[in-house]
Amino acid sequence: MPDDVLTRSPQTTPEPAAGGQEAADASDLAGFGYKQELKRILGFYSSFAVAFSYISPSTGIFTLYALGLGIGGPFFFWSWPIVALGQFIIALNFAEVSSHFPVAGSVYQWTKYLSNRAYSWITGWVYLFAGVLTVTAVDVTIPIVLIPLLNHFGLNIPNTVQAQVIIAALILISTTVLNIYGVRLVAIVNNTGVVFEILGMVVFALVLLIFTHHQSAGVVFNTNALGSGFGNQAGTFLAAMFMSLFVIYGFDTASTLAEETKNPRRAAPRAVLAAVIGAFIIGAIFLYSTIIAIPGDVDKYVANTAAAKVAPPVDIITSNLPGWAGDLYLVVVFLAIYVCCLAIQTSTIRLAFGMARDGKLPFARLYNRVSPNLHTPVWTCVVVGALSAVPFVYYSGAGLVAIAATGMIYFSYLLGNIAILIARTKGWPTEGAPFKLGGWGTIVNVLGLVWGGSMLINFLWPRPASNPNLSALPNIPNLGAVGNVPIFEATILVIVVVGAIYYVIAQRGKTDQAAKAA
Repeated sequence: MPDDVLTRSPQTTPEPAAGGQEAADASDLAGFGYKQELKRILGFYSSFAVAFSYISPSTGIFTLYALGLGIGGPFFFWSWPIVALGQFIIALNFAEVSSHFPVAGSVYQWTKYLSNRAYSWITGWVYLFAGVLTVTAVDVTIPIVLIPLLNHFGLNIPNTVQAQVIIAALILISTTVLNIYGVRLVAIVNNTGVVFEILGMVVFALVLLIFTHHQSAGVVFNTNALGSGFGNQAGTFLAAMFMSLFVIYGFDTASTLAEETKNPRRAAPRAVLAAVIGAFIIGAIFLYSTIIAIPGDVDKYVANTAAAKVAPPVDIITSNLPGWAGDLYLVVVFLAIYVCCLAIQTSTIRLAFGMARDGKLPFARLYNRVSPNLHTPVWTCVVVGALSAVPFVYYSGAGLVAIAATGMIYFSYLLGNIAILIARTKGWPTEGAPFKLGGWGTIVNVLGLVWGGSMLINFLWPRPASNPNLSALPNIPNLGAVGNVPIFEATILVIVVVGAIYYVIAQRGKTDQAAKAA
């Protein structure tokens, strides 16, 4: 075996030991070289709820609904089933791998066992900062809902960039504190929030659909906003897809929390797939209902959305429902987005902890310990919270942060899928697991790469609506020609280059044991 390939860990499902499933899970984890330190209390529903909260249909829809409708008109609805299908293919592939490697860190851990140290490190590094950016993106989504809600109660908060950043920072502090105080508290808040989100999204959507259907049932086939000509229409539709792309990811969170899940080899894959299916159904109901409820002439409303004269879906909801009902719905959405913040930060913390525990991050010794009382990696929580606050300095709107974060996630997923496919060509999996794709594994993997690669190209496409130049950021000095570099390309370049420099200086040539001891 080459030196740069890590030793494979056991892939068989352990039988419950004398101490029951908890002892069997701890023994299984020990087979990967880790001691059970995190508290293993999550069942299937909690595992599903965390993954569903990461996806959080209401969060992504409220963040980029105006972008999707303003660019693509009602026809942008069809981006939802397309993205859901593509991401379900990715989820199938990830579900099988999560059944083999039930260790905190998802994509980082999978590539660690299926590729080599350098590749797994850069994959984990990219995914870590994708998670950090996603935490920021969801934090800055909350003011979109919370400021109008608070103003309805007479607080008169100005909807300025400064106010949005202050609210987002307060939310970030609160979710960091909740994560410090344990996964049980996170699970309680998260499980409750998921119930509210599911009921709220469905009930209010059905009310809109039944009582305020201003548009015809076929309005979702309206392509007026796409322009004329197939090439122009296709390009416009790809840009309108960004709302759907921002929603349906993070389902691997069920695997990221494997060390806190009971019988994770069985529970995690089921939760991964259930989260995607549930998010698709609920999101489709909500999107269709709100499009049907658009008041007045739909083409005029789309034009007003593109010109930022209206702010859907909040305006659609508040214009169709009585004041108390609109406020109640905004409360439900606020709770849903809040638990989404919590779930994303929990997932990112577990990834950072998994890498820090292996000695793969700078200054890991300072924050890779689990509190014996709280059973959480306290200082890892603080580090992730601090990193997530950095983009506030150059905040230029929730949309741009969301697009950069989503693109980074798709990039890291693509890296993970490449490693999995290469391992399949070498004969993996060689042992059984509770969830398996069998002979379909390679086909699903290839389809996932085609989907992920095409969407990454979509993210890289320079255009003002989805990937503007660096000059669009505030507080940026005159950068000359550098200012013409698209934001997403610049984000990838900075993260990869800084990571590569750190790896060459601090990681290359170290054994795993040396890295852990460093």
